[in-house]
Amino acid sequence: MALKIGVVGMRGIGTKHAECHDENELADLVAVCDVIKERADKGAEKFGVAAYYCLKDMLAAHPDLDIVDVCTGGYENGSWHFEPTMEALEAGKHVLCEKPLSNQVVEARRMVARAEELGLYLGCNLNHYFTQPADEAMERMDKGEVGEIVYCLHKMGFPGGELTYGGAPSGFRDKGFPYFHVKAFLAHPFSIMRHFCGDITHVQAFMDKPGYRRTAGDVMLSVNSIHVRFASGAVGYLLSQRGDTTFGLGGWWSVEIGGTRGSFVIENCVEKLTYYPARGTEGAAVPENMGGFDSPTPVVTNTGITDFGATFPTRIHAFLEDVTNGVPRADLRSSGRDALATLEYTFAAIESYEQGGILVRPKALPPLHGQVEPES
Repeated sequence: MALKIGVVGMRGIGTKHAECHDENELADLVAVCDVIKERADKGAEKFGVAAYYCLKDMLAAHPDLDIVDVCTGGYENGSWHFEPTMEALEAGKHVLCEKPLSNQVVEARRMVARAEELGLYLGCNLNHYFTQPADEAMERMDKGEVGEIVYCLHKMGFPGGELTYGGAPSGFRDKGFPYFHVKAFLAHPFSIMRHFCGDITHVQAFMDKPGYRRTAGDVMLSVNSIHVRFASGAVGYLLSQRGDTTFGLGGWWSVEIGGTRGSFVIENCVEKLTYYPARGTEGAAVPENMGGFDSPTPVVTNTGITDFGATFPTRIHAFLEDVTNGVPRADLRSSGRDALATLEYTFAAIESYEQGGILVRPKALPPLHGQVEPES
């Protein structure tokens, strides 16, 4: 039987989520909700479902809802996630929440803890690794074709520059918030780095903005340079920017993972995977037939996909599938705990920047269900 779904927040992202549910055989979209009546009514008409203007009314009218999909926004794109998520959890509903889980890490901790206490699924739309290139890269890792991870390099940022700058933010959601980009954006790159390389234990960050932003009175710290260490001992670097420049190799999104048996690069999230076998590994050229700095012939996979929007139905289907199958909460893909990890790293980066680039250790994540908490 299909899961009954209600979507809260019917701007662009909410409408996209509703479309995914409407087209998925595992879902039965029955209601949409928005505090702006026109948005809720438009969504209800589009999908042929009931419209509500507060979550309390939607929950009362549909006690059989299985999932509440929280697509509200707010300050720094996340300040309106806490209340509807907690309200839905208290009503006994599983929740899928847009990223970031919250714009405040203390709220995110409470969200994750409450879902665990109630035995409910809390997922987050960290959709950047629900792609064909990411799946193929992970398959190579699982087969031992990457080996021990040595480094991770990740770049993510909108293409742009001085001539495309539109002036200081004027919208209520980002005006006057220096960490708008940091909180609204870094959930995705941190989720990718952790997906492939594991938990991050050390963070050092430098942040700034180009001169033209200063001239415009723009407070946003739009350029983020973040150095990390993973629990495995591997090192990593994240470069993020918000339309201040145009990246070269790899396009607007690229991640490179280097290991002792091979390396791979994913370009533009959905588009391309290149695998580079290490010298001496099976399928690679023998070292004696290569020059000093030659590399073995790479294996390139072009997916033919260029639409980043293709990640939404794939990620949402994964959540529906996990809930339908009743997977252990610890095995939920892109869980609230995973989203909390990205916020712990984000707030560690903010602390590092505010303290002049000091090394910061992010707060440890809550133990997985059934795990024994380590002794302090």
